[in-house]
Amino acid sequence: MLYRSLAKPVFFSMDPEKAHHLVIDGLHQAARVPGMTSVLEGVYGVPNMQELHTELFGLNFRHPVGLAAGLDKNAKSVPGFSSVGFGFMEVGTVTPRPQAGNELPRLFRLPSDEALINRMGFNNDGTAAMAGRLGALRSRKIPVFVNIGKNKATPNELAHEDYITCIRDLYVYADLFVVNISSPNTPDLRALQHGDELRTLLTAVTGEIREQGRKAGADAKPVLVKIAPDMTAEQLELTAETIASSGVNGIIATNTTLSREGLTHSNAGESGGLSGRPLTERSTEVVSQLYRMTGGKLPIIGSGGIFTAEDAYRKIRAGASLVEIYTAMIYRGPGIVKEIAVGLRDLLRKDGYANITEAVGADHH
Repeated sequence: MLYRSLAKPVFFSMDPEKAHHLVIDGLHQAARVPGMTSVLEGVYGVPNMQELHTELFGLNFRHPVGLAAGLDKNAKSVPGFSSVGFGFMEVGTVTPRPQAGNELPRLFRLPSDEALINRMGFNNDGTAAMAGRLGALRSRKIPVFVNIGKNKATPNELAHEDYITCIRDLYVYADLFVVNISSPNTPDLRALQHGDELRTLLTAVTGEIREQGRKAGADAKPVLVKIAPDMTAEQLELTAETIASSGVNGIIATNTTLSREGLTHSNAGESGGLSGRPLTERSTEVVSQLYRMTGGKLPIIGSGGIFTAEDAYRKIRAGASLVEIYTAMIYRGPGIVKEIAVGLRDLLRKDGYANITEAVGADHH
């Protein structure tokens, strides 16, 4: 409640991107103050609930609610976000070389729709800076996924080289990699989701992951693919087949949408990817379709429009093993993580499940 009554009005009076940087920098600085991460955990930490423990991709998750990519693009605030209750977090999207992204303004709030539109364009400090920050962390409380992309100047036929560079530069620091081929804000990036281009990219990525694992003398680290919500059923089926046969470990569904259906706010005309409440149903539908198409054999992380425990639970019952939030953090504050996690435990108990894994894909059984 503190966030919604005090902090949110201040943030929402500011330019959205300036408020974004204030949060990231504030969490970064707070984590450097002795004892502050313990204070954050005391206020926002999620209680240990056995029903929510899950193991996936060879990693242990205390609960299934994570932070989606895009909020901590440069891994500046991993200790801070790790202390406000998340079960895991994604950093990035990171590209091999630093890039400024698209022109300002490029981030817009739509409060009446509980949504955001962004056309950031993979603005980030590059892999070397991220490696330095992740390498400086003494320990990690939660799994850290690294979301990787290509530089804007790199043509699609050479995109695989950028993804390979990201993996090489960050392999020792990531618990898992996420291949982002679904942002609408890098020209032609979404073309990599289909046909031979996707097959070429994933062959290169999985080959590099295996090679890095071999060099480290350990099992290759997991890699997921993040897809868009705007594919037709036929496109989604072909993409799912290619991903399933590529040897990657799972799918994140979904990224932001280009749809503007049902929006009421005056910012609806801005170009870019839409996230938040308008995406709730569509992303759940994609999770359900993917689960059916892959026979429930390829783990799915559900992302898009999760604001309540019920939203998260619907994605889990549709086939998601984990879920991610982003826009809900902006509108509801960090307390939303505990609200969703505790609510999930209550919904599991109500339906008679002993563990979250029993509810995954329940709507299909």
